Amino acid sequence: MGKRAARRRNRPQQSNTNVHELFDENNADWHPLGEPEQKGQRDQSYRRNIRPKSENQAALMDAIDNFNLVMALGPAGTGKTYIAVSKAVEALDNGDIARIVLARPAVEAGENIGFLPGDVEAKMAPYLRPLYDALNDRLGAKRLKTYISDGTIEIAPIGYMRGRTLNNAFVVIDEAQNCTYGQLKMLVTRLGWNSTMILTGDPDQTDLLPEMSGLSEMSERLENVEDVACVQLRDKDIVRHPLVASMLTVL
Repeated sequence: MGKRAARRRNRPQQSNTNVHELFDENNADWHPLGEPEQKGQRDQSYRRNIRPKSENQAALMDAIDNFNLVMALGPAGTGKTYIAVSKAVEALDNGDIARIVLARPAVEAGENIGFLPGDVEAKMAPYLRPLYDALNDRLGAKRLKTYISDGTIEIAPIGYMRGRTLNNAFVVIDEAQNCTYGQLKMLVTRLGWNSTMILTGDPDQTDLLPEMSGLSEMSERLENVEDVACVQLRDKDIVRHPLVASMLTVL
């Protein structure tokens, strides 16, 4: 037993690099949005402007520049969310607005994941991940963390929007097909002075019961309002893998 214990003491210890990386004292300010840069990556904030890849994307970008309320409807992968977030960052960088407000329904896609720990931001983070990804691509991780910390970028759960007036802000309501008509009516009436609001969604992919989603009815009513733009993107505007467009034509 003495010899075996001695051999164990003299044997070189294998370090668990995963544990070391996560709990390194020099990494105490780790944040989910501040993921370490991988080899070959760099801060992407140098990408100042985006270019449309289709006529309907160009129409959406033009509508955002000229209308205070825009509804962007279309199938998955048409760039609705990315364009909305990119235009929000562009407006912020140009000094046209003072803050960005992000909201997305906390509706689970067919499965119950239970209660989430943490504060409101932490609870909403999984649902807002697509918006975070777009923001991270446009701003870079460092600027994004700073803006979230100082309130320049605000995460606003839809249930907390009632009673507010959003002035001098760029508001993005993502996955609006998962909102009821009553929720959408409440959201669009939050619009304040010097603000732009973009509602994005695909009426064909709601996670609510079909009769509960209010996006189609809202777009039908608002398209007759002179100062509201309703832009419809199509399968031909999909910028993901070509197979996505092919599948959506038969699904």
